[in-house]
Amino acid sequence: MTTERNWKPLYKTGGIALAAMAGIIIIQMFVFMTAPPPYEGSALDWFELFRANHLIGLVNFEVLMVVYVILSLLPTLALSVLHREASPSFVAIYLALSLVGVISFIIARPAFEMLSISNGYAAAATDMQRAAFLAAGETLLATFHGMAFQVSYVLGSLSGLIISLVMLKTNIFSKTTAYLRVASSICDFGLYIPVVGLYISLFSVFFLLAWNILVARRLFQLAR
Repeated sequence: MTTERNWKPLYKTGGIALAAMAGIIIIQMFVFMTAPPPYEGSALDWFELFRANHLIGLVNFEVLMVVYVILSLLPTLALSVLHREASPSFVAIYLALSLVGVISFIIARPAFEMLSISNGYAAAATDMQRAAFLAAGETLLATFHGMAFQVSYVLGSLSGLIISLVMLKTNIFSKTTAYLRVASSICDFGLYIPVVGLYISLFSVFFLLAWNILVARRLFQLAR
């Protein structure tokens, strides 16, 4: 009992982090719907977006999602502690995949660098300077869509699937909570299906939002 009491601050901070993460998902979705990002566009399209509104540009370049993945480390630790006896091997794998996924995502989202280059392009006085900033912007876009993002995306989906399957082996969380994360992880891989894949992957966002809320509520209960 004393040992479990020692973990209660972690459960509480994990719940707070999940509540903030749910808020970030809602904000991100709202911005995407009201000011869609030029995901298929060039660096110049992004420069125009940043020039029109720095904050919207940063959010569309997913700076809030960087905050999201950093916050996710707290509930990841809390879930690992709660399930450490149920499946220590899979919990260790879950921790490792989560950490690598977070680092990879941070690398893949150089939002403030893109803002700086966008400002440099706007202030450039010659075509040569503008060309240099444009080339730098295209490099950052390649990073945005590149290997680091793909690694973070796949590892995030796999780690979510692992912890949800471990959840099903215990009665700490409801089966509904675990299956929501299973559904989210499966829908994530819809991104790699041609034509309709993007729409399938969007469902993962709603499943993940519900999972965040349910896990946050349970962690607050455990903290009490």
